[in-house]
Amino acid sequence: MPMGTQAAHPLCLPIPPTTFIISLLLLLLVFLPTLSMGDDQGDANKALLNFKGSLANTEEALANWNSSISPCNGNYGNWNGVLCFNGYVWGLQLEKMNLRGQIDVDSLIPLRALRTLSFMSNSFEGQMPDWRKLGALKSLFLSNNQFSGQIPDDAFNGMTSLKKVFMANNKFTGKIPTSLAKSPRLIELRLDNNQFTGPIPEFRPDNLKQLNVSNNQLEGPIPAVVSNLDPSSFSGNKGLCGKPLEKACNVPFPDDGDDELDPPIPTPLHPTSNPPAKKSPAASMAITVIAIIVGLLFILILVLLYRRSHQRETPQLGRAYNENNSAETAANTEINNVKVESVPAPDQINGNSRKADQPGKLSFVREERRKFDLQDLLRASAEVLGSGKFGASYKAVLVDGDALVVKRFKQMNNVGREDFHEHMRRLGRLDHPNLLPLVAYLYRKEEKLLVFDYAYSGSLASHLHGKHSAEHPGLDWSTRLKIIKGVANGLAYLHSELPSLSVPHGHLKSSNVLLDKNFEPLLMDYTLEPVMNSGQIQQILVAYKSPEYAQHGQATKKTDVWCLGVLILETLTGKFVAKYLSHHGTGYDADLAGWINAIVSELENNEQVFDHEMGNTEECREEMEKLLHIGIACCQEDMEKRWDLEEVVDKIQQLKQTY
Repeated sequence: MPMGTQAAHPLCLPIPPTTFIISLLLLLLVFLPTLSMGDDQGDANKALLNFKGSLANTEEALANWNSSISPCNGNYGNWNGVLCFNGYVWGLQLEKMNLRGQIDVDSLIPLRALRTLSFMSNSFEGQMPDWRKLGALKSLFLSNNQFSGQIPDDAFNGMTSLKKVFMANNKFTGKIPTSLAKSPRLIELRLDNNQFTGPIPEFRPDNLKQLNVSNNQLEGPIPAVVSNLDPSSFSGNKGLCGKPLEKACNVPFPDDGDDELDPPIPTPLHPTSNPPAKKSPAASMAITVIAIIVGLLFILILVLLYRRSHQRETPQLGRAYNENNSAETAANTEINNVKVESVPAPDQINGNSRKADQPGKLSFVREERRKFDLQDLLRASAEVLGSGKFGASYKAVLVDGDALVVKRFKQMNNVGREDFHEHMRRLGRLDHPNLLPLVAYLYRKEEKLLVFDYAYSGSLASHLHGKHSAEHPGLDWSTRLKIIKGVANGLAYLHSELPSLSVPHGHLKSSNVLLDKNFEPLLMDYTLEPVMNSGQIQQILVAYKSPEYAQHGQATKKTDVWCLGVLILETLTGKFVAKYLSHHGTGYDADLAGWINAIVSELENNEQVFDHEMGNTEECREEMEKLLHIGIACCQEDMEKRWDLEEVVDKIQQLKQTY
């Protein structure tokens, strides 16, 4: 690049004509309907209080549900279990509250922005309520209650937005409703540990990623569309047969007359019985001329609008090239490669009009956080922190001196806009001293930006494997134990707050453990599996390098325990493990197994297994060996022998840092 010129900031590059046209159309189709989507605060108060009145045992759990305060304050709920966005009630998360009574669905109808309901782990009994009255629901969580009886076959008719339904560990009987199987957007379904009978219905092949019908009384062949799932999803049903189970179906089931699965009959081009009347040549010519004129006018209008947008576009930003500062220039060039949509997300619109050529807006997940905009990030000096298969990280220092970490992710381009926003809000509600909190995010179809606070002491990996000197010595035993204790506490918090996820963290490794100024650990890159591209998860996340994924093709909550065990071994020995965790293949390979077994062998042979960078450790050796044995117990290939996370955390907390 010539001296004195500026690098064109890709966030401010000219908008392609097609993008601009689509932006205009989306503004009309998305912006206007959203303005009237929410519910009035008075209506929300009344609806929720009526709903509370239908429940029992609410005195303590819902004590702050009263008319003296509003249920929502922006994106935050003032009432226990109420989830809000832009002042609207979009969800209820009433879990583990020992609630009873009859769920009054009618009282929730006025909450027009309601999209998610969770009543998991309560004491509800009887028939399942009629959720069809809340047709816009996207997720419904009813697991771990005492619901019983048959579910009507049409119980989910019209609920075309449903994506996640959890009804495990209840007492439901009868057949699985076909209206649920036909739900066009269903992604996850859990019906395990009930008393369902009959065959598994034919599910739509479009989106379903997770299904668990284990421990019921189902029978017949497993439909082909779900036959690629893990066998454990169908275990405990003696009458089921076919792939992926080892039990073959001896006799094919006769045709039951259901033609749903037959190829659709093509619709005639002219469905009426009479042939269409022929138009005269003059009429055909007139229609053609009119269509051409209208098309030319439409193109002319779009060209004028496009030129106008260029005249008003934001001045280009960038840094002048400096041969003496090439690292910083490269970092700015990389972070500037992100383009921003000019169209606001539907759930970002707050009633204020926005111009179509206005740059994209960061979404903040914490109300108390001081706000900054995208332009502040673009003006910030940037430094490359790291780049890998999961994305690139940059340190950005704002003009006021605040330092942030900006992460770019390209493996999330299959997740829908609303699903991504919902999951980011879910992460924003997590609050623990050992989690690096999400500050803000930016949605774009091709890639996503996540913004965090900067951790000034770097990562655990950099301290374990970086160069040490008298001025910068390696971590001592006391510091390493403090880090492991904090990591275990943060991991336990994720497991308690996100019980519905099979692997609540999924990507625990030393480079994802950051350290603050006091060397307290901060977990990062946690709980991102739900928004990742399903085809890339196995190649990227550490959880999928585990022995159980290699053996059974599944990852569980104990997989996080395995990751913690590997981290403990790496922290105590200083042995480099990243190259084994970053293999392009999936599953637990011989190199990774050899790395773990070598540590076990050294300990058994009383060899020097601990990192000499810890200094004189004779007085702490007993405690160090205890922690090493904990790490080995976490790395057991047999999940039955591997410790539960609760036991691991308890054992770690008992260890002493010094004598």
